[in-house]
Amino acid sequence: MEEFETKIKLTGCVSDITFYNDTNGYTVFLLDTGEEEITVVGTAFDLKRGDKVEVVGDYTYHSVYGRQFKADMCTASLPETADELYRYLASGALKGVRESTARKIIERFKENSFDVLENEPERLAEIKGISPKKALEIGAEYKKQCSTRRLILDLSRLGMTTGEALVAYEKFGAAAADIIVENPYSLCEGEKRLSFERAEQIASMLPEPPRGEYRTQAGVLYVVTHNFYNGHTCVPLDKLFEPSGRLLEASRDDLEIAVDNLCESGKIKIEKLGGRDFVFLREAYSAEASIAKRIKVLLKYPPENPMDVESYIEKLEKKHNISYAQKQKEAIVTAVNRGILILTGGPGTGKTTTLNGIISMFEKENLKISLCAPTGRAAQRMTEATGRKAATIHRLLEVEWDSRDKPVFRRNLRNPLDCEALIVDEMSMADIFLFSSLLDAVPFGCRLIMVGDSDQLPSVSAGNVLKDLIDSGLLPVVKLTEIFRQAMESHIVCTAHAIVNGEKIKTDYKDGDFFLLQRTTGAAAAKTIVDLYCSRLPEAYSIDSVSQIQVLCPSKKGDAGSENLNRLLQNAVNPKTPDKTEYNTGYRVFRTGDKVMQIKNNYNIVWESEFEEGEGIFNGDIGFIESIDLRNDAVVIDFSGKRAAYSREQLSEIELAYAVTVHKSQGSEFDAVIMPAVGINSRLCYRNLLYTAVTRAKKLMIIVGTPACVENMVNNCKAQLRYSALRYFLLDNCEKESIM
Repeated sequence: MEEFETKIKLTGCVSDITFYNDTNGYTVFLLDTGEEEITVVGTAFDLKRGDKVEVVGDYTYHSVYGRQFKADMCTASLPETADELYRYLASGALKGVRESTARKIIERFKENSFDVLENEPERLAEIKGISPKKALEIGAEYKKQCSTRRLILDLSRLGMTTGEALVAYEKFGAAAADIIVENPYSLCEGEKRLSFERAEQIASMLPEPPRGEYRTQAGVLYVVTHNFYNGHTCVPLDKLFEPSGRLLEASRDDLEIAVDNLCESGKIKIEKLGGRDFVFLREAYSAEASIAKRIKVLLKYPPENPMDVESYIEKLEKKHNISYAQKQKEAIVTAVNRGILILTGGPGTGKTTTLNGIISMFEKENLKISLCAPTGRAAQRMTEATGRKAATIHRLLEVEWDSRDKPVFRRNLRNPLDCEALIVDEMSMADIFLFSSLLDAVPFGCRLIMVGDSDQLPSVSAGNVLKDLIDSGLLPVVKLTEIFRQAMESHIVCTAHAIVNGEKIKTDYKDGDFFLLQRTTGAAAAKTIVDLYCSRLPEAYSIDSVSQIQVLCPSKKGDAGSENLNRLLQNAVNPKTPDKTEYNTGYRVFRTGDKVMQIKNNYNIVWESEFEEGEGIFNGDIGFIESIDLRNDAVVIDFSGKRAAYSREQLSEIELAYAVTVHKSQGSEFDAVIMPAVGINSRLCYRNLLYTAVTRAKKLMIIVGTPACVENMVNNCKAQLRYSALRYFLLDNCEKESIM
């Protein structure tokens, strides 16, 4: 507990709760200390008005919200007197108990109320209006809440913050304290996990040090997991020992024993690929192996009755007054007769025209066609490009969510999709888990067309699916490389292809649709971006800044990062005025008229439009705040005609979207794009990211920064490399090549 000794400690009662995020426990509440009322922000467990709490932390001053107390620990005491118990029960803490019932309980049992609630709840039925069944339910809920609060208190005594205690409670339940005392490194495992360094700190505070093998295994697993969350599905065993040894200060023998034990427990798996041992997390291995197995099955059972495609292609050309290039014709023929195809290519090469030709052929044969993409924005673009309804992959697979907020798909091996042709767009965004689930639902004999640009950023999550499928050489691939004449007139298109080829790009255009404005610092770039966004571009091109211009940032952080630019742009474009309602979530302000983005798929948000209503707002969807109702804690957001009402809790899924990261822009296109390119972290200074940003722009692309930074990004293609094994699982003989 040494780290808290220098902190400020306050005690008091919760007088009001202004915000609570039930996903992560982030809470904003008013604390009445008896001398003053203080705004407290931090993680807390299910606080109620009237709770006695102790908070440990520091005072901070926020430029917007003023003086606050930032709590590292927030522990709610259990009621100790009858009066405190009354306030606790009257707050609605227990389902079915309100003020009148709380008063009756205290009046009937007085100081014995504690014992009755915890040990003799059946006696509550002595009170008129409480049935025997309800009495037992009230007692069970009281006992559960008491045990939970005691557990949070016990964990805080182990040196854990309230947020960490909540993670532990979610992972281990009522046994959390005992598990952590024996093995604090168990906190490093799973999706919601603490860092290995933090587990080390907690271990150092325990009365007895944990067993050494717990620490070594946790350190090795932490390194593997760290690589997984950086996009690698596996890591070479020989490259695992050096960082693990450095982290643990352990011998090679100890590390090898830890690896063996992790294999025996099923937490990792080792596979020899290309003559080299690779370490996988079990779930990553299963996903890649499953993809390979399903792909081979689809190849083994191609569609029956090849069609006379060539003659119909001629009819399509006459009907639409177009002339397909040879590669486009090859793609259409392959899609129809082989039944499986990867169609790839950069901007201006005719992917959309080719895709529409393929769909026309399928429709001629009266095939049932399903179209999908990984995100809502990508699905919307697919709908606009093809004129046919496209869904997200999650929606197509009829997703449901379990108690841990994990997706469960109703469409699967036992209940496949009802389609004869499946077309998947933006394949570069698909990770191994989503694609594995999709393939499980593809029925035998179904044609599978995968469309994407392999030069864009790979998926945010683990894997390099599109690249591995192409590199395996096992599937039919048509890469469109010919830039059509009209597209060649675009500096954006020419620049994008130069970036892919690693060529020096031209940055001194005087006119056209691609420009670089030189600025040498992040602050100067940010100032210029605000000026471009608010006045220069709208005046020069007669475009609307908020709806047609998008700022794309390599990073969230820094003067030219999305967080700072959102603050600057919000104040410039949508400043605070008396006629605009504001909603303070505790860590950001939303105003009527703000441009916002949904940052995770939510299939339960209800929306309505002029002609229909439905459910689902998706990761990457951009909208505008139409109205804010402070009395009812409701915010109405318009997503391109779909109006959705957000509760206070759901606002945690919304961010300002005047500026977004390049990663968040995947699957989207914008009329005009502005990107800062100065002082970029070396980790983000690479070719794929620049290429992805440039290809998001339809009519205008402006880079604000230095030519040297842009050149460094073009020359750095190393960030494309990921350790993955899908290509090897697709090949029959894995010993012939190195995995990279």
